[in-house]
Amino acid sequence: MHLAQLNIATAKDELGSPRLKEFVDNLEPINALAEASEGFIWRLKDETGNATEIQAFSNPRIIVNMSVWQSVASLQAFMFKTHHVDFMRRRSERFDKSPLATYVLWWVESGYRPTIEEALARLEHLREHGESEHAFSFKSKVKAPATK
Repeated sequence: MHLAQLNIATAKDELGSPRLKEFVDNLEPINALAEASEGFIWRLKDETGNATEIQAFSNPRIIVNMSVWQSVASLQAFMFKTHHVDFMRRRSERFDKSPLATYVLWWVESGYRPTIEEALARLEHLREHGESEHAFSFKSKVKAPATK
């Protein structure tokens, strides 16, 4: 089993704005860092290698990030022990705060690539029902189900 994650964020401005320039300019290096990280398996991207053009919402300022990792530990190592953490610390400068969950984790079979629709349904499930084996956050420590 592998760990899938979806993260959404509503930018405070258009992606081409000066306010988001540093963020946008660092997307490629941060994505390359993710792809080179131990435990990385896959990430959502279009044919140009970018995910910011993938519109999952009617609001064009909402961006999505979705990836699959070998484990919770490998995702956390990338998020919190690499240069990525510097951008997380400045999230409030670039993205609106949400009272709702903005990310969700769930287990997938090895080799499976989740769809945006599935990921959004998992996020909605987390928002409506709270932490469960179906949809969870880093807080809940849901272990991967035993493989058959």
